[in-house]
Amino acid sequence: MSGVTIRGRSAVVEANGLRHRVLRYGEPGARDLLVLPGITSPAVTADFLAVRFAELGYRVTVPDIRGRGESDRASAGAYRMQDYAADVAGLVDALDLREPVIVGHSMGARIAAAYAARHAPDRHGLLVLVDPPVSGPGRGPYPTSREAFLQQLHEAQRGTTADEVRRYYPLWPERELQLRAQALASCDETAVCETHTGFETEDFFDHWAAVTPPAVLVRGADSPVVPPTATDDLRRARPDIEIHSVPGAGHMVPWDNLSGFLDTVRPLLLTHVHDTSPA
Repeated sequence: MSGVTIRGRSAVVEANGLRHRVLRYGEPGARDLLVLPGITSPAVTADFLAVRFAELGYRVTVPDIRGRGESDRASAGAYRMQDYAADVAGLVDALDLREPVIVGHSMGARIAAAYAARHAPDRHGLLVLVDPPVSGPGRGPYPTSREAFLQQLHEAQRGTTADEVRRYYPLWPERELQLRAQALASCDETAVCETHTGFETEDFFDHWAAVTPPAVLVRGADSPVVPPTATDDLRRARPDIEIHSVPGAGHMVPWDNLSGFLDTVRPLLLTHVHDTSPA
């Protein structure tokens, strides 16, 4: 990325019939941690998080989710939760990730829950689900419209700047604004549109009900994506899973309030960094 140093080491992995670019941080042999980014967030945009997780002692892997960054595009109709979850299962096998801790944000949190429920109910480490879209059948629309996503994507394709991106994300640090301005254009429009449709047609609560511990949900206290009413529904459905709210943060929790986010997740991650058993 021009003008921004990305500290991860890039690699290409074949998994689930596609080529996936991943960024890797930390030392081989350390406890595995997989970061799954959001709908318009290529792997480079999670660099600032991956570096901090590696400093805690993890071997961190961040993929470009299919249809983003340098990973392959999929055919139309292949951007469903089952497709993304199968990609994660393939990456876990291809990279020999050992019951990885998984930190997923937004779309990535939905993917993490789907992967754990469908592919690894008893074979995953701690799940940290950060502000997963709880929209879906009978639950109202996702609060950001498809048109709003496409407006940002088209601006990036024409060539946008950090100052223009700040209109949408006024709390973000300059570096992260620059990265988004540079990386967003690598997101495939079909991937974005089909994923957005999935936010409103695929029910996160189905996977939430099937997730096995250890797991925690972290939301932005000001997030419209996981509002208080939905938080109450989540607690009723799974009273055994803790839910934490990060003050001063909307949906983009670690970007909006990094220190508050790290204060919340650091103790959890330190507890699991030497744990190789998910039980």
